[in-house]
Amino acid sequence: DALAFIQRLITNDTTHLSNNQALYTPMCNIKGTIIDDLLVYKFSDQHFMLVINASNIEKDYRWIEGVARKFNKDIILKNISDETSLLALQGPKAEEALQKLTNLDLSQIKHYWFKEGKIEGIQTIVSRTGYTGEDGFEIYIKPEYASKIWNRLLEIGKEEEIKPIGLGARDTLRLECAMLLYGNDMDETKTPLETNIAWTVKFDKEDFIGKEALLKQKEEGIKQRLVGFVLLERGIPRHNYPILKDKERIGTVT
Repeated sequence: DALAFIQRLITNDTTHLSNNQALYTPMCNIKGTIIDDLLVYKFSDQHFMLVINASNIEKDYRWIEGVARKFNKDIILKNISDETSLLALQGPKAEEALQKLTNLDLSQIKHYWFKEGKIEGIQTIVSRTGYTGEDGFEIYIKPEYASKIWNRLLEIGKEEEIKPIGLGARDTLRLECAMLLYGNDMDETKTPLETNIAWTVKFDKEDFIGKEALLKQKEEGIKQRLVGFVLLERGIPRHNYPILKDKERIGTVT
């Protein structure tokens, strides 16, 4: 049962998802610390797609495979990372630009929902998700078609002033809307309760890996917590800089 397996694997609750809906969630170990954060795409109760961080593919797949073996030998897993490319078109004019290349009615795709369809005649999954805090779409396609779609988006998007951006620009955007980055703001030393994403932990569902440890932490109290801060003077708060109060270190910049 794929749905029951996903419920066991992640802290969030997929039972309320409709087909073609997506969900953000951490995936924790038995200690309640975060192995990775990911998106779950539901095609049906028996078919899900997990979109994990690219740097964690091997680690995550080993973990998921191990959980599956213990859970149900009939669970079928397939790592399609090498068969999948992802393009993200983000910004207030994303729908207007992408609509020129597809017959899908993009206005009908709500936030954190997706549809399967064609862009420029190429089969895709189009998801109204992103990592910038802006409206936009993530497009899943086979790698051999990625450059074609990329080039066409730049061609037809001149009117909307579409431009390619790198990780630095993306990182600025995700910071502005307080989206976490695995390896910076969270890792296997921190729990969802400590990293300000307690809303993704559904203690009322039957069971999930790490539930016991997280319940214990919730009852005993959180000893460290991820918070935002504001610079009162000019400066750049770089990663791993110490945060001091009365010359005593009370935290670290993530």
